[in-house]
Amino acid sequence: MIKVRDGDIAKAAVLFERYSGRLYNFFVRLTFDESLSEDLTQNVFERIIRYKHSFNENHQFKSWIFQIARNVRMDFYKKNKVKVAGEVDVSNVMMMSNSVSEKMEKDDDLKNLEKAMSHLNSDQREILVLTRFQKLKYAQVAEMMNTSEGAVKVKVHRAIKELRNVFFKIDKL
Repeated sequence: MIKVRDGDIAKAAVLFERYSGRLYNFFVRLTFDESLSEDLTQNVFERIIRYKHSFNENHQFKSWIFQIARNVRMDFYKKNKVKVAGEVDVSNVMMMSNSVSEKMEKDDDLKNLEKAMSHLNSDQREILVLTRFQKLKYAQVAEMMNTSEGAVKVKVHRAIKELRNVFFKIDKL
């Protein structure tokens, strides 16, 4: 990223290659919309180039790029006057599960996890996606969210507890 910041824009292709899949997965787990997730991923890389001068090498790149991703998602919802969904339409989750299962077979637990994730509120989904699926450290998430590491731990704990409750009730939903 330092080379991109210093003017070697061609190096952004390397960043795209390394991070586009992670960003896409981040968005798809939050929106349950594959097409929107592709668009949002592209928007992140547009912003990386536009705001390359704001990258601080004293901070981790992964935290910086996911902060941009969070901003891109929120800006999309604000611009399109769409409320960030607390619960996602389960039909979208099933559509995603069906299309993904054609590509690779998933077991029932993974499908139920996707369903359970769709019943969490947006903040809970986001914190779990960042810490569990994207494997960001609590300190990185705390920096992104401008909060303490302890607050992130509490949010993760509460989100996991809620996910567990929903997951074990999923057959009844």
